[in-house]
Amino acid sequence: MNYEQLIYAAEGPVATITLNRPDRMNALTKVLEAELRTAIEQAGLDPTIRAIVLTGAGRAFCAGMDMDELEVLPPEDIRAEQWMRPYDMNRRPDYQTRYSYFPATPKPIISAINGAAAGLGLVMALYSDFRIASSKAAFATAFAKRGLIAEHGIAWMLPRVVGHAHATDLLLTSRKVDAAEALAMGLVSRVVPPEDLAAVVKEFALALATDVSPRSVRVMKRQLWEAPYQSLGEAITLANAEMVSSLRSEDFQEGVRHFVEKREARFTGH
Repeated sequence: MNYEQLIYAAEGPVATITLNRPDRMNALTKVLEAELRTAIEQAGLDPTIRAIVLTGAGRAFCAGMDMDELEVLPPEDIRAEQWMRPYDMNRRPDYQTRYSYFPATPKPIISAINGAAAGLGLVMALYSDFRIASSKAAFATAFAKRGLIAEHGIAWMLPRVVGHAHATDLLLTSRKVDAAEALAMGLVSRVVPPEDLAAVVKEFALALATDVSPRSVRVMKRQLWEAPYQSLGEAITLANAEMVSSLRSEDFQEGVRHFVEKREARFTGH
C-alpha cells in the first residue's frame, strides 16, 4: 500500500512505521492519522509480522496535532464516526476509540522515541507496549498550554504508567520532561544515545519476534490490557482458560523441544 505521510517498511518479522513529516516535527494531520491506523491494521493482519516499531522522521517523534489543522478543527470532530470505527469486535470497547486501538492489535508495538513526543505524540507512546527513547527525546502533555484538557484517555493511562503524582504534574503544568527524568519516573523503559536508537530498537524487536512464542506474546498482551478491568479472580479464570489452550498449542511443543534439544526456537505462532 502507498502512503503519503508515513513510511511503512517490513523487514523480516518486524514492521517499522515512520511518521514522515519531518519539516513539521511529524505533527498529526487527518491524513497522517488515518494512514497510521491503516498501517497498524496492515501490520496486525500480516501473518509474517511479529513486532511493530513506531518512530518519527527527522528530529521529532510526534509534536502533537498540526497547529494549522487544530486551529480550524470543529469541536465535534473529536468523536466523529470515522475515528470511532471498530478495530476488532472481539476486543474491549475501551480499545476501539480514536487512539486507544493500539492495544487491540495482536502484535507488540514499540515506540522508538527519537525526539519530541508532545500532546498526541505522548498519547500514542503511552498506548504502545514498549517505549525506548533517545537521550535527546523530550516529553510534554502540552494540553493545558493550548487551553485543552487531558485527551483520548491520557488521564487514565498516564497515572498507570508513572503514578498519580507524576501524572498530575505532567498534565497540569504541561512542562517539558527530558529523557533522563522520563526514565526515572518510568515513562520510558530505556534511554540510549541518539545514534544507537535505531539499532537498539531493531535488535530488541527482532528478539521479541524470534526468541519467544508469538502466540504467547499475543495472549499475554491481551491479558495485560484486560487486567485493569478485572478482579484478581477474573484474571485467574482467564489465565486458567488460556493455559489449557497453551498446553495444547504447537508453540508449547516447540518451546519444550528447542529447550531439550538446546537449539534456537522455531515458533509458528500456533
